[in-house]
Amino acid sequence: MRLAASDVILVGVEGLRSRPARALLSALGVAIGIATMVAVVGISASSRADLLDQLDRLGTGLLRVAPGDTVFGGAARLPKTATRMVRAVEAVESVASTGLTGVPAYRTGHIPRARTAGLLVQAATADLLGTLKTPLRRGLWLNAATERQRAVVLGALAAGRLGAGPGDQVWIGGQWWTVVGVLDGSTLAPEIDRSVLIGFPAAERYLAFDGHPTTIYTRAADEHVVGVRDVLARTVSPEHPEEVKVSRPSDALAARAAATDAFTGVLLGVGAVALLVGGVGVANTMVISVLERRREIGLRRALGATRGQVRTQFLTESLLLSCLGGAAGAGCGAAVTLGFAVWRDLQAVIPLWALGGGLAATLLVGAVAGIFPAMRAARLPPTLALATA
Repeated sequence: MRLAASDVILVGVEGLRSRPARALLSALGVAIGIATMVAVVGISASSRADLLDQLDRLGTGLLRVAPGDTVFGGAARLPKTATRMVRAVEAVESVASTGLTGVPAYRTGHIPRARTAGLLVQAATADLLGTLKTPLRRGLWLNAATERQRAVVLGALAAGRLGAGPGDQVWIGGQWWTVVGVLDGSTLAPEIDRSVLIGFPAAERYLAFDGHPTTIYTRAADEHVVGVRDVLARTVSPEHPEEVKVSRPSDALAARAAATDAFTGVLLGVGAVALLVGGVGVANTMVISVLERRREIGLRRALGATRGQVRTQFLTESLLLSCLGGAAGAGCGAAVTLGFAVWRDLQAVIPLWALGGGLAATLLVGAVAGIFPAMRAARLPPTLALATA
């Protein structure tokens, strides 16, 4: 007599329902493995999508110029004319510069001088935000009037550490300076986040700044970036181009995206080990089930069930057990990914191949784990099964 597929599934479900605690514990091992794999892929995909979105939004055409070392090992300086000379390069779209003043900033004049909180007071040109594509969170950016006055714009971290916003005052160089704006995070120039930015004219007038830029930011079209990078050092310092360092900040984001993929591979290996352990648990459960259900096997064989039907019954139970764990694990992994995305303010990305691959892996684990117990049950003679039960 041939059993319909629905009957095979019902018999398998009934076999699992007879021992629910053991079935759930075995399925838990599979669920942990699948949840780990789905969560790892989902979190990695969400983080990578955010990095690529930042690259698309900010572009890859930003170049950073900074002084290197002299031939005698000392610190080099960029010429005062460097910004103007870079602006003259034909393929350059925009140029901005900052200069370290060496003067700390404090919330009040009563704070010990050693407690600088790692803040940098930097002179900045008016086109800095446009070149970096850094958004303004509150207030105003420096203009032709405020860059000559005791006005400051705080980077994202600097604003938090000083506890100041537009309209507040901070203590710089023994004088009060008024905060006129606060920036959002600067992805391609994180040093701006911890900076207190003032105009070049104000820095020279009130802080005795020498006017030499310490960093020049240059933006060019993506197709011209390589060419611009090749001429920047000689443009900035024609006499000593070897003392100029040129970097591409977007390379760091690309490297982070690549590192994310590599880290994902390691964690997927951990998830695979957990899934393997879960599969061993399923196999152990099915072996014990065969030993405990010898009377049932013998009775079914005595009533006419074939070896194939017995083998199919136990293999079905193994597959159902693995699928139960796989479905629960996929749901938990998706929930973890969603929670991580909400926590980090990312777009949740769960690749369909991760869910499909996870479910396919559970079927493979269930089949492999159930083959030996099913064959053992099918080979059990009915007379011996009934006699030893």
